[in-house]
Amino acid sequence: RGRFLRAARFLQPTLALLLHYGPSHGYTLLERLQEFGLGDVDPGVVYRALRDMEEYHWVVSTWDAEQTQGPPRRVYSLTAIGDQMLASWAQDLQRARDQVDFFLVAYRRHMAEEAREHHRA
Repeated sequence: RGRFLRAARFLQPTLALLLHYGPSHGYTLLERLQEFGLGDVDPGVVYRALRDMEEYHWVVSTWDAEQTQGPPRRVYSLTAIGDQMLASWAQDLQRARDQVDFFLVAYRRHMAEEAREHHRA
């Protein structure tokens, strides 16, 4: 459950980054999510995230009937607002990483100090 929640929070920023590279079909986005460790996210969750992002005006979509042999497919593109959100997410993730790094350094330093009384059995 915890892993799913972390993945869900990381999904929209990852989709925005992938769309920053250029417009993409949903299926292609699903495949590329694997690069970020999100390959096991349910496709329905991904498409719901894309719809939400479209409602927030971070993403726009159009139908592509020419580039496909089957039925038309939706092509997603990042908007200027989505680009701003991507930059904001990147800043937030950097701050979170800095906090985690600080914690891990403090933890390792503390655990290395075996002379302290609370480390004795």
